[in-house]
Amino acid sequence: MFKIRNIFLCICLCLSVFIFAACEPTKQQNLVNTNILKMLYWQAPTILNPHLSLGNKDGEASRISLEPLASYDIKGVLIPFLAAEIPSKQRGTVASDGKSVMWRLKKGIKWSDGEPFTANDVVFTYEFIANPKTGSSSLNYYQGIEKVEAIDNYTVRVTFKEPNPAWSIPFVGPEGMILPAHIYSSYLGQKAYQAPANIKPIGTGPYRVVQFNPGDLVVYEPNPYYRDFKKLAFSRIELKGGGDPASAARAVIQTQEADFAYNLQVENSVLQKITNSGKGQVIVTPGSLVERILLNQSDPTHLTKDGERSNQHYKHPFLSDPKVRKAIALSIDRRTIAKELYGITAEATNNFLVAPDIYASNNNPLEYNPTKAKQLLQEAGWELHNSDGIRWRNGQKMHMIFQTSANPVRQKSQEIIKANLAAIGIGVELKSVDSSVFFSSDPGNADTIGHFYADMEMFATGNSNPDPTAYFKTYTCDNIPQKANNWSGENYSRYCNKYYDHLWQVSSQELQDKKRKQFFVALNDLLIRNNILIPLVRRSDVVGISPRLTGVEISPWERDTWKIAQWRFNGK
Repeated sequence: MFKIRNIFLCICLCLSVFIFAACEPTKQQNLVNTNILKMLYWQAPTILNPHLSLGNKDGEASRISLEPLASYDIKGVLIPFLAAEIPSKQRGTVASDGKSVMWRLKKGIKWSDGEPFTANDVVFTYEFIANPKTGSSSLNYYQGIEKVEAIDNYTVRVTFKEPNPAWSIPFVGPEGMILPAHIYSSYLGQKAYQAPANIKPIGTGPYRVVQFNPGDLVVYEPNPYYRDFKKLAFSRIELKGGGDPASAARAVIQTQEADFAYNLQVENSVLQKITNSGKGQVIVTPGSLVERILLNQSDPTHLTKDGERSNQHYKHPFLSDPKVRKAIALSIDRRTIAKELYGITAEATNNFLVAPDIYASNNNPLEYNPTKAKQLLQEAGWELHNSDGIRWRNGQKMHMIFQTSANPVRQKSQEIIKANLAAIGIGVELKSVDSSVFFSSDPGNADTIGHFYADMEMFATGNSNPDPTAYFKTYTCDNIPQKANNWSGENYSRYCNKYYDHLWQVSSQELQDKKRKQFFVALNDLLIRNNILIPLVRRSDVVGISPRLTGVEISPWERDTWKIAQWRFNGK
């Protein structure tokens, strides 16, 4: 009996140990699950190499893994990331003649595969971007460089062809992400899009990618080689793409199904209802983003011998006429769009450059004048036909295709603009494209903003650096995307003006701030007065965060994820 009892006790003890052991991982797993950061990006990332992307969404996702040498904070102050210090004339690292800058790098930094980060990676990143066959979307930020050289393993010198006051543009901010030479060295030029690291990047940032389903989900884990690995708050990050901004706002602010929602382009009345009934909060950060309409200067219907449309050598049948462009600008009610659709998150504007304030033009007041618009069209020879209410000239109908990305606010903006144009006799066909396609850098996709196979297109962008030199470079002649350059360049309008190019060239070399401002104002006004684009609203960066998320710091000069290493959950 004693033996049986002892055996029974032993069995019970073993079972207890087994049950405890079985339950313990579950308890630990629950603790881990509470440490998962869930992010919602209704504009889903499709590539994780920011130098090959046309969309902020891709830069947001890649910024979690990749880092620049430095970035500007919300006050416009440069702070180091991979740099050991910020260059200056006082330190002797910014040349007094403006022709070079020297960056000293942090020592002991490792890539997420354990390889050391050195000056050679910075040199290679420049070579990757500057290679014309790469078709890099960041090229504007690196033009004017004569050479980039590694002085030693932790010192880089950038030498410019001419005096350059904008020395803090290359390798800084969203377009300054450094790529690992040992990973990308076999993927230069046309092979760039074939690099596996475009999908699973190797970076120096706080978290590394462990899973990426383009257009859907990115999963990250802490980078074990990150310099402050022990300070990282999250065991896992899940960046989920798709859906719509209103649903993302509700999930973060009301139900707390997620912790962070990006780019909340939600109609003003809808966003107010969500925030009033939720516990989360919306962060609104005024910045440089301008929602604008581009008017195609090339003919989107003319087909070249090699199958290309919107070729710069074939002018648009009527948008190449300054009077027509002016009429379109005068007919659009920007104040109504700002008030009804955006509310406190935007304001109507008529400028290409809106930030920083020291460089903004005061010469372009808003004007909404449909009567004057009709007069201009009449003067240009476009007669109104009573049969269809559309204007005709020489047997041609004034009808346009107007495209933008799929988003409720943008579709409602399209409807307002279509009605505005119909009121002056212009027919408009609306087209919406999924954002993962519209902002794609895929050379083979005809629906991207770069191809611009339409008459008008609408999206938002702005300068990602307080120095707007690279931003104004957008509209120079050599920045026009075409099949011949693998659709690289951001001059989607196909605008080419030698005088504009001259002004930009002079501004890029001027070292005196007062004179630089004069050039920037002149460049802005040249675009606006010629109505090459039609600014609609100055948009703020609007994100949603759950009640438990802290440490989120938004800068108008960076991606929202730039300081994700400092994000925390309450009490952790």
